[in-house]
Amino acid sequence: MLNHFVSIIIAVFIDQLIGDPRWLPHPVRGFGKLISTGERLLNKGRYKKQKGVLMLVSVLIITCILSMGVVWGAYQIHWLTGILVESFLIASTIAARGLKEAGLSVYDPLVRGDIKEARFKLSWIVGRDTDQLHQPDIVRGAVETIAENTSDGISSPLFFALLGGAPFALLYRAVNTCDSMVGYKNDKFLEFGWASARFDDLLNYIPARLTGLLMILGNRKRKPVSLMWLKKEAKNHPSPNSGWGEAAVAGILSIQLGGTNTYKGVVSHRPVIGEAHSELEPLHIVQSISIMQKAVVWFTLFLLAIGGIYLAVTQSWC
Repeated sequence: MLNHFVSIIIAVFIDQLIGDPRWLPHPVRGFGKLISTGERLLNKGRYKKQKGVLMLVSVLIITCILSMGVVWGAYQIHWLTGILVESFLIASTIAARGLKEAGLSVYDPLVRGDIKEARFKLSWIVGRDTDQLHQPDIVRGAVETIAENTSDGISSPLFFALLGGAPFALLYRAVNTCDSMVGYKNDKFLEFGWASARFDDLLNYIPARLTGLLMILGNRKRKPVSLMWLKKEAKNHPSPNSGWGEAAVAGILSIQLGGTNTYKGVVSHRPVIGEAHSELEPLHIVQSISIMQKAVVWFTLFLLAIGGIYLAVTQSWC
């Protein structure tokens, strides 16, 4: 257990320092190839829901065998080798630096007045149509992405790393990648992606709520947000988990998120989150990044506190 704590701390620093360089092999790329192959072979004919379960279970079994084998082998060489390998594997599942860079890639052209470039960069990180968006909606897209992915891309993998080290963090990332690739509610994936979407919702349930709470606790000096308000606003998001991060950011910054988006020309309306006390502007992207970074620190400290309590209790039994 102590090795997991040390690996988590090192992993957070690795992510902050180097992020996700393209020259390094990344597990998510491997997950993507597995999922694409499974989807191509299985997503057809009858029993698509059952085939989707089979695809998900197959990806998880392969991930489990490979990750546990690599970590076990590294610890057999030396305990320090094991910690370093585990740290790099955990770091590959979190994306604090990547989220920051994604937000700034939209912020920088906005402050230069280059709306066309900002729309283009936003299209890299959202699924909605961006070619006709004006500044407030571009900012909203970037802020929503940062707020939602603080849980998916940081808190959840760290949470599962605490429970089971790098193998659990990678298992979570495998489920999350399955959901991002096949968990859509359209004709092609509604049945096949059902298991991936539901399992991802289940795994994110606790981390998403912890993320929203810790965002608020880490930003008390900016604007007090009640927990009842947070819970109420989070329900306005169609996802059972993504609304917690969005509601926390909207409350802290006194802005409004959600509303109308267009996906491949199809207009989609969803309830708004928060109250529009100020118009969305580029500065809100930077502020949402700051909230995300504080949440990383608070979440890491929270996990260490839980781990410290666990160690103290287990040692007292010896």
